[in-house]
Amino acid sequence: MALLELKDVNTYYGAVHALRGVSLKVEEGEIVTLIGSNGAGKTTTLRTISGLERARSGSITLNGQPIESLPPHEIVALGIGHAPEGRRVFARMSVRENLEMGAFLRRGADVEKDFKKVFELFPRLKEREFQAAGTMSGGEQQMLAIGRALMGQPKILLLDEPSMGLAPILVEQIFQIVSEINQRGTAVLLVEQNAMMALGIAKRGYILQIGEVTLGDDAAKLANNPKVKEAYLGV
Repeated sequence: MALLELKDVNTYYGAVHALRGVSLKVEEGEIVTLIGSNGAGKTTTLRTISGLERARSGSITLNGQPIESLPPHEIVALGIGHAPEGRRVFARMSVRENLEMGAFLRRGADVEKDFKKVFELFPRLKEREFQAAGTMSGGEQQMLAIGRALMGQPKILLLDEPSMGLAPILVEQIFQIVSEINQRGTAVLLVEQNAMMALGIAKRGYILQIGEVTLGDDAAKLANNPKVKEAYLGV
């Protein structure tokens, strides 16, 4: 049984058919990446998994449990964390308050333990703990968005364009942290514009084109596929 599985998922924006029978899966301990051009449906896929968009048909399961009809907060409680495109931090709230929002469904002393884990992953956030999130750099805000998602103790982390707008040195740092999060036991479904780096850390990948999965394979095979190289890797 896959940790997360989508089967024949169809999502619409009004009359626009955004996802067309999308099927994919993420196993325990995997990093899986979704690759595609702008408008291919990558962000819609993540939003549909999180319940922010509603699938009109098809199934989404987490550890075999159907979640496609659940509200977002129940999906979070079951173990799906989402760091959205554009970071979406609470700009006027402090770093600590943003992280507290990530743990809003939880109570107890273990929440404080997770603050320590996030600060170990992101020492910069510890330095900025009481600073307003909106005054931080883009890279720091991206760290905060990921840390906030981790505060929900997810079984799988959905990451939407974590390197967008970041300097190359910060991109490398973010990808190293994503790998470390995965090594600590959290599966990752990664949407990323930097396809070469995404395939470099992923175990498997899927190609999305106009809302359809057109190819799924091991990441190494996708990275060496001539059509994928030409379309997405700039080779």
